[in-house]
Amino acid sequence: MTGAYSNYSQIGNYNTAMKKTLLFSAFLVALVSSSAFADALLFTVNSTPYDRQMTRIRPILTAPAHSAGAQVSLTIVNQWMTDLRSIPYGFTTFWKTPAEAQSGAPADCKAKAVALYEKMRANGVTNVRLVIGKRTATSRQTHAWLAWDTDSGSYVLDPTFNWAACTATQVGKRNYQPLYAYAGSKKFRAASALVAQN
Repeated sequence: MTGAYSNYSQIGNYNTAMKKTLLFSAFLVALVSSSAFADALLFTVNSTPYDRQMTRIRPILTAPAHSAGAQVSLTIVNQWMTDLRSIPYGFTTFWKTPAEAQSGAPADCKAKAVALYEKMRANGVTNVRLVIGKRTATSRQTHAWLAWDTDSGSYVLDPTFNWAACTATQVGKRNYQPLYAYAGSKKFRAASALVAQN
């Protein structure tokens, strides 16, 4: 009888572990499906899968923000976005520097986002992040854009597809889902990246 009791105990432990795993998985799925970019849960991490690729632009990401006399306005940011949006699109496997992005040659989402990031930091903006994630819930490829937090709300800055800044409400909950983010020397992983990684 002791052997049968032991087997039932093992099955009970297995069922308890499975229930905990399923509950945690359900929590993660609910968290990921309900989060728009502006309220995405970001965890500070020491590294991301993109670190090696980003070696060329790391000095731009980690450069200190210059102090500016006045706050950067939404109008100015929209003008910078329009200028970058006007650059023809051309994919590269490497991350272009802002100078390369604005040289007149085609540039992709990575190049345009980094160029806008540098422009904002050079004008004193400190509350901006470079984001790598999914532009839409059904996107097969990753995309790069900026997230900008201001006193009047959070904005998605995507100079590849948009001519102006958009609020989280305008882009919708299923769009602009972050996986990783960079702000200065800090690196972040979004809760959705836990599910995206197999």
